[in-house]
Amino acid sequence: MISLIVGLGNPGDEYKKTRHNAGFLLLDALAKNIGVSFSYNSKFKADIAKGTVEGKPIHLLKPQTYMNNSGLSVCAYAKYFDISAQQIAVVHDELDFEPGDIRLKRGGGHGGHNGLRDIASRLASKEFYRLRVGIGHPGEHANVSDYVLNAPNKADEASIRAAIEAGLAEISYICKGDFQSVMQRLHTG
Repeated sequence: MISLIVGLGNPGDEYKKTRHNAGFLLLDALAKNIGVSFSYNSKFKADIAKGTVEGKPIHLLKPQTYMNNSGLSVCAYAKYFDISAQQIAVVHDELDFEPGDIRLKRGGGHGGHNGLRDIASRLASKEFYRLRVGIGHPGEHANVSDYVLNAPNKADEASIRAAIEAGLAEISYICKGDFQSVMQRLHTG
């Protein structure tokens, strides 16, 4: 079962609507849905919230360290609350999926995503779950940085929002540990 949901993104208004902040967007929507709000905690260098999903306590965390150092917050928080890697779900943008796609998986590599790389390194484990929000790919590897740090066009934004809504609909099942049914619905939908 999942105890901690982490949304990845970059802090600051200039990044708020960028593709790289898909994880923040989903967590903001989730917090609103369950009636909690985030507050900054300097100990964890993160915006945090605690709530319940289907009666189960859940921690929400948005690292405020910038993407490349996301593991600082995640590791400190997980250690403090004795949460294992297998009880963590990380929501992040995924270049390899088209806007509108969202998929769940456990473990695996970082696929060049610096936030995932840092989390896996600092947790000394890759065995956390990943809820991957498709943002599309610019085509050229050299264009990736500019692409993820800019806002999507209107069509892609609508598709990304639809993926986030699809992910939100599965959160209660993810929290309960019903991963196979979630994967089946998201991967065939």
